[in-house]
Amino acid sequence: MGDNRFTEMDLLERITEQVGTPFFLYDAEILRDRIRRIVDLTASEGLQARYAMKALSVAPVLQEMQKAGLWIDAVSGNEVLRAKASGYPMGAQPPEVLLTADAFRDNALEVLHAEGVLPNLGSPGQLHELIQGGYKGSAGIRVNPGFGHGHVQSCDTGGPSSKHGVWPDELAGLARAAEGTDVSLVLLHAHVGSGPQIEELEGNLEKLSGFFAEMLGLFPDLEAVNLGGGFPHDYRNEGSIADLSGLGRLLRAARERFCEIAGRPVRVEVEPGRFLAAACGALVSRVTDRKQTLDNDKGKGHDFLMVDAGFCDLVRPAMYGAYHRISVVGRDLGAPTPLAVAGPLCESGDLFTRDADELVETRMLPAPNRGDFLVLHDAGAYGASMSSNYNSLGKAPQVWLGDSGPILAQRRETLADILALECNRPL
Repeated sequence: MGDNRFTEMDLLERITEQVGTPFFLYDAEILRDRIRRIVDLTASEGLQARYAMKALSVAPVLQEMQKAGLWIDAVSGNEVLRAKASGYPMGAQPPEVLLTADAFRDNALEVLHAEGVLPNLGSPGQLHELIQGGYKGSAGIRVNPGFGHGHVQSCDTGGPSSKHGVWPDELAGLARAAEGTDVSLVLLHAHVGSGPQIEELEGNLEKLSGFFAEMLGLFPDLEAVNLGGGFPHDYRNEGSIADLSGLGRLLRAARERFCEIAGRPVRVEVEPGRFLAAACGALVSRVTDRKQTLDNDKGKGHDFLMVDAGFCDLVRPAMYGAYHRISVVGRDLGAPTPLAVAGPLCESGDLFTRDADELVETRMLPAPNRGDFLVLHDAGAYGASMSSNYNSLGKAPQVWLGDSGPILAQRRETLADILALECNRPL
């Protein structure tokens, strides 16, 4: 299953006539294929998948997850309410929605009390905050096991450089702090991430399951262990999908081990986000211009292809040199040529072709004409969800390509939407 529908000229023109460019386009067929792989992975008794909805939280995507039986990992009170609006039940019996947070911000505590979803705590202070706030119910603990692996350093989710979770030395004290209170610690959670290879994830999760096996005795009310996500997605090679069969064997063995140690059933969870959402989405832009710089004593010149999408729409390349495959879609394309792709924002870093050292990188692309389409692939995860209003630009619309054709899932944000937040109200 590939990019065919993302590069259909007639389809792109039809959508553009209605919503303009740039826009996000999500292919339901690709998303459902990824969901099926995760459903198959967790089909054994006692295994459960959650969707890390921070990756992409538009309603049709959440509805597909729920129909397939995937639970939710939310990271804010508003994400909990978006899950509710998309049809997820609230409460913690069972805990279909988990709220994982490093700090309680905005309405998070209010949502916990009102909706009864399971909180997943990242620090001892959060436990004390719950207790002092009169919370009564179950909670989870996110642990920093001391190791982990992000696809870049800024995404490292475990170890001394990671802000996430409770350090192992504090777990016994945390368990004691919950004794005699109305808070029951029923879940242990960690996210150690992965590099680009499934073998790295399997190695990390094997190590993590051993770590948790040693911790089970501290938590007599434990019902579940969440091993996190970090399932690799190949951004460079279309259609390349990691083989999850070895991971399935690892999860089944981990659950058997936990159940044996605890002497009761223990649920094992995983929570992929990027693996599920990345491939289903593309950012579609228009070519606006082409211009050149020349070699001089400062460096090499480049042939810049200007497009109307910028890092306000897809920030990953500007943030850490992330790679996204690019297609040019037009009716009279020229011969492939090395091009650097740049956006409209008032920032030199507004480039979609940068390397990991933040330097300009070119791609061999068919030479387009002004008005042709440029498609940035694998933009479903952390594309729209990390977009911004930089330069006072409205967030791009999101289009769902389902069984009955394209629908506008979220309209383009307007200046009126942005100005509506300005109130000039005395405090």
